[in-house]
Amino acid sequence: MMSELSLIEIAADPFVQTGLLAVIGALFTHVLLRHYPAKRLIVQVTFFVALTVLLLHYGIIPYEVAPADTPVFERVFVALAKIIWWVNAAWVLTGCARVFLIFERRPREGRLIQDLVVATIYLGAGLSVVAYVFSAPVGTLIATSGVFAIILGLALQSTLSDVFSGIALNLSRPYSVGDWIVLDDGIEGRVVETNWRATHLVNATNDLVVLPNSVLAKARFTNLSSPSRSHGVKLSIRVMPTMAPSAISDLMHNVLLSSNSIAPVPAPTVQIMSLDAQAIEFELSFRVQDFATAATVKHEVYDLIYRHAKAAGLALAQPRQASAVFVGSSQTGAAHARSTAFRLLDAVPLFASLTEDEKEALAATMTRRTYRKGDVVVEQGAKLNSLNVIRNGVLVVSRHEHDRDVELNRLAPGDYFGEDGLFTGSGEEGTIRALTAVVIYEVGQAALAKLMHDRPSIADEVSITLSRRSKQGQAAIGEEGRTAGMRSVPGLVARIRHLFDVPHS
Repeated sequence: MMSELSLIEIAADPFVQTGLLAVIGALFTHVLLRHYPAKRLIVQVTFFVALTVLLLHYGIIPYEVAPADTPVFERVFVALAKIIWWVNAAWVLTGCARVFLIFERRPREGRLIQDLVVATIYLGAGLSVVAYVFSAPVGTLIATSGVFAIILGLALQSTLSDVFSGIALNLSRPYSVGDWIVLDDGIEGRVVETNWRATHLVNATNDLVVLPNSVLAKARFTNLSSPSRSHGVKLSIRVMPTMAPSAISDLMHNVLLSSNSIAPVPAPTVQIMSLDAQAIEFELSFRVQDFATAATVKHEVYDLIYRHAKAAGLALAQPRQASAVFVGSSQTGAAHARSTAFRLLDAVPLFASLTEDEKEALAATMTRRTYRKGDVVVEQGAKLNSLNVIRNGVLVVSRHEHDRDVELNRLAPGDYFGEDGLFTGSGEEGTIRALTAVVIYEVGQAALAKLMHDRPSIADEVSITLSRRSKQGQAAIGEEGRTAGMRSVPGLVARIRHLFDVPHS
């Protein structure tokens, strides 16, 4: 009976209750729920409220100094209880700060601000313990520590400049983690981290660039990822004035229209910058979806400029700085002496293995066809028995699926279509429509069959190129309708030999 009474007395002791509550709260918040910040905060608030109610119940006010006549044992107990209360208060406030940053979904950008807030909270809690537990004059302590702060500040002037610059950059947020920035001195990269001292960038060569916050705060830089990830690109092109500027401008519009990578909104533009006896200078402006793709899109546009200019018979002019006048070589003159059909065949990879005589014979059989803007050249699913090489203009390939049209590709001078029907007997993947006036040269099945009968190895050579193009096309559009046998070289060889009735070599 006496033991039961003693247990009840121990359990009713305020020191035991406070200590037990503190231990249970620390166990839950720092051990069991340490990986669950939101749940941990709820438990922290619950235990803090319970601790506050318990202390107030026993007449202990954490933010008041204990009376001077309090017994020594009770004074020690009250001091420990107040310290536990202030530590829990700091935990609750820091938990709120961290959870807020998590809900903001920017924990890495807010790391410096988070550290600053947490440090301020713990400093306030420490000063409160000094004032309300040990009855020390906080004002005098702060004044005395100010002298040491001045000495320390002078010693750490450069570091403090980085710290306060980092705070200013985090508050103003001229950039965020993941943004690509370019400084006036040419340094550029993607922001991967901001901390107390510096901002870390990863540049185009995947090297880490560390910029002190004080330097970055004073520098002029451009955020290429703001206000959106899209990025404007400008290219300058000089063309010899062998055609009217308006006609060349229309050609440059076709260049931009035939690109598969340029963002359609805002619409790309072409501007005539200058005109003289040597050249007409154009500026092509367009936008890409992301800065990281700008270089790839530039390469595509340069390739399209060359192909459209070559198809129209235009020559690129020399730079302004060049003093020598370009004189075409005999090889260039010989190339222009060739027929248009021959030059088109020369640019088609499928016929790269043909000899000069074979190309001449095939070019003589090609048929020229023209289409107006908006004409449907081929319907989706149609089986063509000829290869069509684009001479001029722009075509778009779109597939109708699920009650909507999906654009698959755009075709420019030098591109070709119809190889699926000609070499495998399958239908076209999508409807092909003219976006501008188009000129196409057609290679018939009969002419190809004659060449293959004369030299059966052409079927093998065509199959290798066709297989590579087929795999690239399926990777781009994600089509899974064809059989693996038709994608492989042996399957294509067997199919072509069957369709063209080519004997085995």
